[in-house]
Amino acid sequence: MTSPADKKRLVIERVSGEGASAPPANDRLIKSDFHFEDDLAPNPERALRPAGVLVPIFEREHDLTVLLTRRADHLESHSGQVAFPGGKMHHEDETPLAAALRETREEVGVGERHIDLVGALDPYETGTGFVIHPFVGFVAEGVELTLDPGEVAEAFEVPFSFLMDPANHRLEKTFWRGKMREFYEMPYKGQRIWGATAAMLVNFYTRLYGT
Repeated sequence: MTSPADKKRLVIERVSGEGASAPPANDRLIKSDFHFEDDLAPNPERALRPAGVLVPIFEREHDLTVLLTRRADHLESHSGQVAFPGGKMHHEDETPLAAALRETREEVGVGERHIDLVGALDPYETGTGFVIHPFVGFVAEGVELTLDPGEVAEAFEVPFSFLMDPANHRLEKTFWRGKMREFYEMPYKGQRIWGATAAMLVNFYTRLYGT
């Protein structure tokens, strides 16, 4: 069994430096919500609003874990969905990374000084008109979460070994925009990790392990 330290070294090796902006050389990279549908392929000319999310990783005794949140049920958009901490850029954010760090602080109470940033994963385009920039960072040991109830219903950790196991990357289907569409889903202990969040985790797997 690979130790947490070995997994951390692999993440740093494959995500940091020049590799942080280079997509993996295989066809499993998922670029958008429309990855499986040629008729809905994103128009490269359309203007997308930038957003940034953080993939926060904790070093636990037996495994790395990834922190995810469940959005508050009263929110107008994506209520109750599982997501990474983060969101769209505001006027004070100079970059998607700044938005990711600000939103992480606001949503779960983890400030930038507690995050050891590693690098970026591949951007992901959503059907709602955003291009999400995911960033990977290790969270300092002993940090206590402070959730904003206006944004987050709960936060939970998922073992890295579960998320990076392709056996848990399930392809599901739903009827959307006139036809059946495929998407990734990773159910975990009653939590539904799906859509863009699951796709970005599959991309993370692809970055680390290829095909």
